[in-house]
Amino acid sequence: MRNARTIPAPIKRDDSIETAQPARPLVHVLADSSDKLSGICAALGPRFAVAGERLDAGAKLSQVPSAVVIRAELRDVDNIAAIKKRAAKLAKATKRIFLVEHACHVCISQAYALGATLVLPGPLNKTTLLAALGDPAGPAAPASSRSTQLDNAVETAATAIASMFTSVTLGQPLDVDGTKEAGRKIADRITQHGLSEWLTTVRRHHEGTYQHCLLVTGVTIDFGLSLGVGRTDLERLYAAAMFHDIGKAQIPLAILDKAGRLDPEERALIETHPVAGYDFLKGHDRISPEILDAVRHHHEYLDGSGYPDALAGESINDIVRILTISDIFAALIEHRNYKPTMPRAEAYHVLCGMTEKLEKPLVRAFKAVALSR
Repeated sequence: MRNARTIPAPIKRDDSIETAQPARPLVHVLADSSDKLSGICAALGPRFAVAGERLDAGAKLSQVPSAVVIRAELRDVDNIAAIKKRAAKLAKATKRIFLVEHACHVCISQAYALGATLVLPGPLNKTTLLAALGDPAGPAAPASSRSTQLDNAVETAATAIASMFTSVTLGQPLDVDGTKEAGRKIADRITQHGLSEWLTTVRRHHEGTYQHCLLVTGVTIDFGLSLGVGRTDLERLYAAAMFHDIGKAQIPLAILDKAGRLDPEERALIETHPVAGYDFLKGHDRISPEILDAVRHHHEYLDGSGYPDALAGESINDIVRILTISDIFAALIEHRNYKPTMPRAEAYHVLCGMTEKLEKPLVRAFKAVALSR
């Protein structure tokens, strides 16, 4: 297929396409077909300066864009290789938005593994894409070194989680050390700058299950810090948090991200994820019995009403008790398109009402994490 492009005027007929308004923020568009490329450029042209190229053409971009938009089939190894070839330049863009047509774990996790800061699944939605790119009316405020480092920590952690999900879905080896290292970086950022910045940054960049895993890890780490746990126990906590929902890689995204109430069959499928995660991880080296126990039992309650094993009381260890509180709180405060974000004080009130299910002294100790840390 030849490399010529059909893009709405004004165009520059070369291996790259540029609208004629350089004063506006520059968005670099990459796509694996001319139709996809022209559709995105047409959607963005009225508000942005746009430079576009096909993935199968030689990379031509010389300027550093404010954002990158990529629309390509991420189950195609040639497309993945073409994006990786451009990785160094793409990494300089503040926003890297991937439009993924197939809402499946493989595609979404692959996008994050390739450096996405946001993944938008489904058909091209102009309104959603423009909202993700932000208001181009004026130049963005320069990012501080502190915020850039925080964004980098989020991206590193998101890439690690995406790689985990890809490993489960494709049956590939798991990078245990890389995942634990990402957890350590989260711990370093929260130790230095607190929990609130982490929550805000994660909710700004990520959606759905990936957002949840990042939020749980941050909350669990801050809870551990507030309790004064030692370094070894903190490492166990963030490893447990990073791995805790890995079994969800086997649950269809249509169920994980369903806006309405789950029916009994869907709920039963969701409740298989702790055992699925445990079964996947138990054969891997360098994953301790404590971590495996946390992955399997983070939905157990002290009154025996949890799943999958209906554990109760002293059968539930301390790491699980801490992780369960953090998991519930993160689920309540996470941002979803179909529901408003619950205020932290209200979420803590919900925890306080779970008197028979959660350890009361730990819930009381969690108050500082929920409200003031």
